[in-house]
Amino acid sequence: MRCYEIENEMYRRAVELIEQRYPVGWGGAGVVHTSKGNYYTSVCIETANASATVCIELGAMLEAHKYNEKVTHCMCLIRDDESAPYRVLTPCGICQERLRYWGEDVQVAVTTEEETIKFVELKELQPYHWTKAYPADELEHWEE
Repeated sequence: MRCYEIENEMYRRAVELIEQRYPVGWGGAGVVHTSKGNYYTSVCIETANASATVCIELGAMLEAHKYNEKVTHCMCLIRDDESAPYRVLTPCGICQERLRYWGEDVQVAVTTEEETIKFVELKELQPYHWTKAYPADELEHWEE
C-alpha cells in the first residue's frame, strides 16, 4: 500500500471515530498503522483531574505494542466542535519519545499552516535527539 493511501485511511478512521465517540462538542482521535498493515485507534481518557489524562494516540500505540507490531505511521486528529474543521496535532515530546521505540523512521502527521495532511519522519522532528550520543547497536531493540 502506498503511503498516501495509508495516510488517507488513517485520516478516515480518525474522523469516523471522532464522529462516533464525540457526536457533539470537542473530539479527538489517534491512529497508528503498523508494518503488518493493521490500524489501531484510540481516544484520551476524560478525567476531572487534568494531570491524569494521557495523550490521544497513546492507546493506539499500546495496542500495537500489545500485538508486537512495529508502528510505521502515527496521527492525532482533533476538532473543537462538530462544526469546526479537523486539525492535525504534531506528536508532543513525550509521544515522540514513545514512538522512538520503533525507530526514527516512523512517519508522523504534523501540524501545518495550510491545514493539510503531511507526514514526516520522526528524525525530522528530532534532528538532535539524545540517542545520537550512543552507537546505534546499543539502542536497537526492535526486531520484526
